[in-house]
Amino acid sequence: MEFSHIPVLFNEVIENLNIKEDGIYFDGTLGGGGHSEGILKRLGPKGRLIATDQDRDAIESTRERLAAYSDKLTIVKSNFVNIDTVLKDLQVECVDGILLDLGVSSYQFDNSDRGFSYRTDAPLDMRMDRDTGMTAADIVNDYSEAELARIIREYGEEPFAGKIAGAIVRARADKRIETTFELNDIIKSALPAKVKNKKGHPSKQTYQAIRIELNHELEVLSEALDKMINLLLPGGRLCIITFHSLEDRMVKNKFRTAMNPCICPPDFPVCVCGRKSLGKVVTRKPIAAGEKELTENSRAKSAKLRVFERCKGEE
Repeated sequence: MEFSHIPVLFNEVIENLNIKEDGIYFDGTLGGGGHSEGILKRLGPKGRLIATDQDRDAIESTRERLAAYSDKLTIVKSNFVNIDTVLKDLQVECVDGILLDLGVSSYQFDNSDRGFSYRTDAPLDMRMDRDTGMTAADIVNDYSEAELARIIREYGEEPFAGKIAGAIVRARADKRIETTFELNDIIKSALPAKVKNKKGHPSKQTYQAIRIELNHELEVLSEALDKMINLLLPGGRLCIITFHSLEDRMVKNKFRTAMNPCICPPDFPVCVCGRKSLGKVVTRKPIAAGEKELTENSRAKSAKLRVFERCKGEE
């Protein structure tokens, strides 16, 4: 299956990165290379794009697709949280712009071997990096009922987390849960009829929770954001596309803190903590997809873009 991914908010990302022809940019989520290609097209002979991805399929396919830009494209198999070591290994101190698209690619959703989708029967995998050992099946079968309830409640924001966790534990007492359709049936059995009949798939929130837990997505994002802001050159921009409220809230709060890190009590006449602003939030409200894009790509529906700009000097 060809690795493909329709880049969401493409024009908005390219516009907000403020791409300079001779700049150095970092795409932490290469995927199918849609955003990367847009950046590469705007770089001159001295420009450079460094891209990372955890998925070998993405890297192999996209490296071939973007072969025409090989003179200014460097691809590294790594998680974007390792941006500091990736740049150091390439003898790059800072960059002019950074992009993260935190969505699961169309390839990963549609490839029946990957187990990301509740719409096709497949092994419970959900690994972004298939070179790692633990899978979604391990979480479903090995986590305690309390642990399952916690992650489904916290990461899936599922109001029936306790009932779903209980149903999973009862089902796995008879046999190991191995496939997506097996898990779907268990989730459905735990939900009231009025919930099952609502618009949207009843497994969506539970799958989101398991995927986030398995791939440590929130921990990785939190650590990466702190590093990335500090690795921007003056005037450089960090663009983050999120797809659910937990990610978006984290990005919003990290950006706000970077803009206003002061921890002095509100009644202090002047700041005495010494913490200086690292830049400014460009997007007061997140940028969402327009009607045309939503018509062409339904997966852009929940996408939100937030942008942070590093201080240009003494501000």
